[in-house]
Amino acid sequence: MGIEIGIGWLTLLMFGSLAVLLMAGLPLAFVTGGIGVIFLFIFGDLSALNILPSRIFPFMTDFQLSAIPLFIFMASMLERAGLIEQLFDVIYKLLGGLRGGLATATIIASTILAAMVGVIGVTEVTMGLIALPAMLKRHYNPEMACGSILAGGTLGILIPPSILAILFAVVAQQSVGELFIGAVIPGLILSGMYILYVTARSYISPGYGPALPVEERISTREKIKLLGNVVAPISLVVLVLGVIFTGVATPVEAAGIGTFGALAVAALHRRLTWVSIEEAAITTLKASAMVLWIIFGASIFVGFYTLQGGQAFVRDMLLATGFGPHGILIVMMIILVILGMFLDWVGILLLAVPIFIPIMKSLSFDGVFGFSGVSAAELPLWFGVVYMVNMQMSFLSPPFGYALFYLKSVAPPEITMGTIFRASIPFLILQAVGLALIIIFPELVLWLPRQVYG
Repeated sequence: MGIEIGIGWLTLLMFGSLAVLLMAGLPLAFVTGGIGVIFLFIFGDLSALNILPSRIFPFMTDFQLSAIPLFIFMASMLERAGLIEQLFDVIYKLLGGLRGGLATATIIASTILAAMVGVIGVTEVTMGLIALPAMLKRHYNPEMACGSILAGGTLGILIPPSILAILFAVVAQQSVGELFIGAVIPGLILSGMYILYVTARSYISPGYGPALPVEERISTREKIKLLGNVVAPISLVVLVLGVIFTGVATPVEAAGIGTFGALAVAALHRRLTWVSIEEAAITTLKASAMVLWIIFGASIFVGFYTLQGGQAFVRDMLLATGFGPHGILIVMMIILVILGMFLDWVGILLLAVPIFIPIMKSLSFDGVFGFSGVSAAELPLWFGVVYMVNMQMSFLSPPFGYALFYLKSVAPPEITMGTIFRASIPFLILQAVGLALIIIFPELVLWLPRQVYG
């Protein structure tokens, strides 16, 4: 029999220990799993030990998770095929004659890349190596240049095939295909908001985003010829998303098609070698292992906390605020933003979503300002996309937003961490506006899945 302890003290001890150990620099997977096992031993009982296999085994046997290594391998192969550099080169030559054209090209290329790879780190690092020097060379404002890369790169967490959507679907028992489709319109809205901002800023302050010099621009005929270079990768994106959206294939099957397609595209560009395949396989192995270990550790941590009444404790605290459903949702969003300043997205998903989803299902969202609400059946889908948009903010939130450090790792020495922090602020505000829009207008999320699935 374990030691008796109140849920309030248990909450303080568990999450306090988590914060201290993470600040000490220990890996999230082993911290969450270790704390879960230690607290289970001290405060649990013999029957509670069953939580270890019962929490881990369902993840080990969930076929939907097999899409993650497949999409990561697809992303790695496309990166090694040089398609990211080629894509940016085409778009910036098409738009370079406009003020802010390079920043706009960066965001458009990142949007297309998000639909190709679904992995933020790949996009941030590669665009940082390609687009940042190109913009700085042409005297772009450093904050504008960094901000467009940061914001564009984070779209990979939202626009399908998003790895986050797959994980959320598994944890929340939601359809992956519906989440993919529900995220399309919010993703395009955010991309459009970023483009409007950089364009308006460049025209208001011409020094922020000057147009390409006349001698660097190309003719319309050359632009049409250039488009032929991106037909293969864009066709691959259309194929992968098309078979999901039309119901021809599940996301896992589509990931397999995409993986084969990435190998074919690499071969067409004469970049398919044993070395590139080996490098892509090792990248996939490391990334997939990291995700799964965090899943195992966090599921033990949250499983024990829930078993001790943690979920009811959090629900009662939120309901005690008297804020109403939308007020509670806003509190959840603030908690997620704060967590995003210190934890990675996988950890936040596994720690917060299992607690938040049952609370959300117990609430009724009837709509605000006279707009339509959300039915109980569509609530997990809507909340999933709201959550994913919030996670975009976590990548840009100082002091520990992952996208900030991805960019700093490849930025030239004159780009300081302070510059990158300041660059993220306008786009964080835009993301907050985007989040508010899909909370106020749920149809932005729900309309397209209804059209596809009836």
